[in-house]
Amino acid sequence: MSKKKQKFYTVWKGRETGVFPSWEECKLQVSGFDGAQYKSFDSEEEAKRASRQNYWSVVGERGDKKNAVSSGENGSFTPKNIESLAVDAACSGNPGVMEYRGVYSRTGEQIFYQGPFRQGTNNIGEFLALVHGLALLKQQGSSIPIYSDSVSAISWVKAKKCKTKLEENDENHDLFELIDRAETWLRENDYTTQILKWNTKAWGEIPADFGRK
Repeated sequence: MSKKKQKFYTVWKGRETGVFPSWEECKLQVSGFDGAQYKSFDSEEEAKRASRQNYWSVVGERGDKKNAVSSGENGSFTPKNIESLAVDAACSGNPGVMEYRGVYSRTGEQIFYQGPFRQGTNNIGEFLALVHGLALLKQQGSSIPIYSDSVSAISWVKAKKCKTKLEENDENHDLFELIDRAETWLRENDYTTQILKWNTKAWGEIPADFGRK
């Protein structure tokens, strides 16, 4: 029988941080520790290299099973097990009545909700939800990442511009005022929060989903 290959564990947030040569030692640092941040690696060199990087840049960028956070040494992989904020929007019609919200991914607790807005679109809602989440996390001094399943909204936030083709009218004037405030916030504020794409195909619906599909 072949000998099980040794793994090394990097702990970014736990009772103690650093690189540990066994799951037993790692578990002592992270088990029961709220918001623990850790990951296993195949070599000590790789684990040490990861320890010098930001946790989210190591585990959260590619959005696949390999880079997700494990619930244990051989546990299931899903971002729903980690501390993060998930945002989503829903719209009845295009344009139509729109609303958006943010929830904690791990618990499903709703953190904010806005709407309903008349004559909006889903992309506008996704954009506003992301900016709302960014502003809230910055205000709280939180380092957790934010997830969205909207490629358009993520690109709009990075461009600091809501690139909707919807025209302003009497019914959605209040909504466009909110868009203007969001764009102003993006221009006037820096943030370190990582914006990550939710992989619906691999992980199911985003925790902030309104469940209307």
